[in-house]
Amino acid sequence: MERHYLEFLVPGYDRDAVLRDLMQGYGEDVWNFAYFLTRQSHAADDISQDVFLSVYDRLYSFRGECSVKSWLLTITRNKSLHFLKSAFIRKVTLWDTMKLRKETAPSAEQVVFDKLESKELWNLVMELPRKFREAIILDYHYGLSIKEMAVLLNISEGTVKSRIYRAKRKISDMLAKTTEGEEV
Repeated sequence: MERHYLEFLVPGYDRDAVLRDLMQGYGEDVWNFAYFLTRQSHAADDISQDVFLSVYDRLYSFRGECSVKSWLLTITRNKSLHFLKSAFIRKVTLWDTMKLRKETAPSAEQVVFDKLESKELWNLVMELPRKFREAIILDYHYGLSIKEMAVLLNISEGTVKSRIYRAKRKISDMLAKTTEGEEV
């Protein structure tokens, strides 16, 4: 586990400087994870901002029991899930999806994914149910250990391993289906 200076912060330290450091070091990870969970860039923007506001308010509560990255990703996950459970979001999402189909220009996220060599694979990952998508992204994209993922997701280590295995199997099945479709 990485040692981080946040463990040694005492009240009176310049919180603004610490927040800037955290945003520069982990801002992209927080935004990406929020986007992977919500699939909405505007939501990822709001959630990221909310995460860092919460961190600013609770800066001195970091105890060092986990890495700073997993602490921030835990906060991001909780805020993302809260966002997704909101009744307003459930009602508005369908309307937003219908409006997005009429767009002619691709979104910024789509342009980034288009440039990735593994575009097809990322598309398949995004089609997975959230519990499998979370496990795959935390494992491959963020490189968290099984133990860190278990704490972040609030599940047992065995369940994390199972979700990763099942997610890989689902992706393999989806790849096989797309390959069969191309051969026909």
